[in-house]
Amino acid sequence: MWKAGSPRPRQQTKVMNQSPPRRIKHVGLDVHATSHAVAVAESGTEEVRYHGEIPGTPEAVDKILRKLGGEGVELRVCYEAGPTGYGLARHLLARGIACGVVAPGLIPRKGGERVKTNRLDAQRLARLSRAGELTFVHVPDAGDEAIRDLVRARMSAVEDLRRQRQRLLGLFLRQGRRYPGTGRNWTRAHMAYIAGMEWEREEHRFLCQEMLQAIDTEQARVDRLAAALESRLPGWRWASVVGALRCLRGFDTVSAMTMVAEVGDFSRFESPEQLSAYMGLVPGEDSTGSRRVQGSITKTGNAACRRTLVEAAHHYRCAPAVGEKLRGRQEGQPEAVVAHAWGAQVRLCGRFAHLKGQHKKTVVVVTAVARELAGFVWAVAMLAMGKGLPERRHRGAAPRARLGDAGVGTPGQAEKTKAESIGEKPAGPRGAKGPRVYVLRPFEKAGAGSPGERPARRRVAEGRGSNG
Repeated sequence: MWKAGSPRPRQQTKVMNQSPPRRIKHVGLDVHATSHAVAVAESGTEEVRYHGEIPGTPEAVDKILRKLGGEGVELRVCYEAGPTGYGLARHLLARGIACGVVAPGLIPRKGGERVKTNRLDAQRLARLSRAGELTFVHVPDAGDEAIRDLVRARMSAVEDLRRQRQRLLGLFLRQGRRYPGTGRNWTRAHMAYIAGMEWEREEHRFLCQEMLQAIDTEQARVDRLAAALESRLPGWRWASVVGALRCLRGFDTVSAMTMVAEVGDFSRFESPEQLSAYMGLVPGEDSTGSRRVQGSITKTGNAACRRTLVEAAHHYRCAPAVGEKLRGRQEGQPEAVVAHAWGAQVRLCGRFAHLKGQHKKTVVVVTAVARELAGFVWAVAMLAMGKGLPERRHRGAAPRARLGDAGVGTPGQAEKTKAESIGEKPAGPRGAKGPRVYVLRPFEKAGAGSPGERPARRRVAEGRGSNG
């Protein structure tokens, strides 16, 4: 017992039996159809060992990993994404082994390297995995990958149909045949014109019929694949997300399934800006010092999603409205999803009209609308998945109302006039303000107060009218 004035005894600490730290081995695989090259880089060392090539079967991979592993060893396997798919990654993940599929275009490489072998590729993957310099792609499960393969098969069929049509139009152009109608090609009137076309030479008549038969075959193939997609929607785990996206203007079953199949889990994107960057819709930038230059969009992301958004953006050139087909797609969906879909119409239709009013090119306007549409797609998908949306604030301002709140952005505002719907200043007494719709990210309102009107208003305020 300690007494006052005497030295205090040292407190004895109980020594716990701590387990030794786990050894981490980074395994790089250069994967091919019949063989895999294996290299290992262990954490805490600078050595990268090459273990040669093994047969390209899951059993051979399991055997080499059993030799490399053991008690107190953690294995982290990686290989490049390629034509072999995700089967190996899913096999290892099911066995409890960490495995990542690397994005090939984002692997750091030296500019002067001119030698490429299987051994060097495997060693590079192991070394960069140990340094944490690799970027991994999303690994879908078997069901999602099957739907995505079906989606991409339909896209290939649509491209084949376009090429067959172009070949027939090329024949008409070479022979001086011009469609006298004013409508578009491949309408009923255009097909009737082709069916009644007479040829001087038998060879051209036979070639025209052969090309028409090829077009009919490709069109039937596209229809079959689209029907197969729609039939598999009810049993898909993302069916609720597809139904929510169909509430947006410009989206139906095929386009919504294309978007969900390519993206997968929308919650892996923390913000709509990340989703826009993934789709390659953000502008490129070349800045240095005080100079900042932004160019065209990067186009480095998912091309299928970007094409789907651009096609849907054309539907926002008209005033906001909820037609019979859109109302049918919105039946049974959550109120918050329907409110966001209506807010997307109000925002994007006004954005389209505002940019066209500034005499922007149509391709620029459609791209800008598609980029903002990606944000609404992210928000609707997150709501359908039961995820909460982050609170967005203006700089230096208090939190503002969000879509879905009482009286904010509800479809009941559809009775507004067209001028109010597209963002123009509503008519009424001076100082009166109509209902406003808040979206995920604040932008300047179209119409009154637009950037194009500020210089003139500033000159008038300073006493310098338009006549100087």
